[in-house]
Amino acid sequence: MKKNVNILLVIALLAGFMACNKTEDTPIDDSIEGTYTGTLTPDLKSAQGTIPGSSDATAVITKSGNELIEVHCFTDEMDTTFMLNYYENNDSVMVCLTGDAFGEMYGHMLGQGHMGGMMGDIGSGETEWQHHMSDEHQPGDEHFGGFDRMNHSFGYTFEMMEGNDHYSVHFEGTKTSN
Repeated sequence: MKKNVNILLVIALLAGFMACNKTEDTPIDDSIEGTYTGTLTPDLKSAQGTIPGSSDATAVITKSGNELIEVHCFTDEMDTTFMLNYYENNDSVMVCLTGDAFGEMYGHMLGQGHMGGMMGDIGSGETEWQHHMSDEHQPGDEHFGGFDRMNHSFGYTFEMMEGNDHYSVHFEGTKTSN
C-alpha cells in the first residue's frame, strides 16, 4: 500500500511540475472582428507616416452575416457606419462594397457578374477573393482596403464628397481588442 501511495505521489509531483513549466503558445485571434485603433489621414500618395491633418481614429468591426461586416469608423470630426463584403485571401481578408454602393461603383449589382451559375463553383486552389475578382470585376476595378492578419491590422480608404469637391482619407489601425 505504501508503495502505491509513493508512486501516486511521484506521478502527482511530476504532473504538477510539468504543468507549471508548460509553455503554451497563446493562440492569436485571427478573427477580423474587433476594435482597431489608428489614424485617419488625408490620402496623399507621397506622404510618409503621420502627416498634418491626421486624426486619431477607431474602427469597430462586427460580422453582420455571411461574408458581411459592419464597419463603424469614428474620430472627433467624423462618425460613419457602413457595410462591406469580405473575402478570404491567404493571410489577408479583402473587402468590397456591397448593395447599391457596389452597383454605383462597378456598374452592375453584385452577383450579376457571376460567370458560371452557382457560387459554389470556386476553382481548385482559388481563394474567395480571387473568385470574387474573376466573377465580379473588370481589370483595373478599384478596391479600398482589407485586413492583414499577420499584423492584426485593418486599412480602408474613404472616398468623400464635400459639395463638388472629391477627396480621400485613409484609416489605418491595429487591432486592440476583440
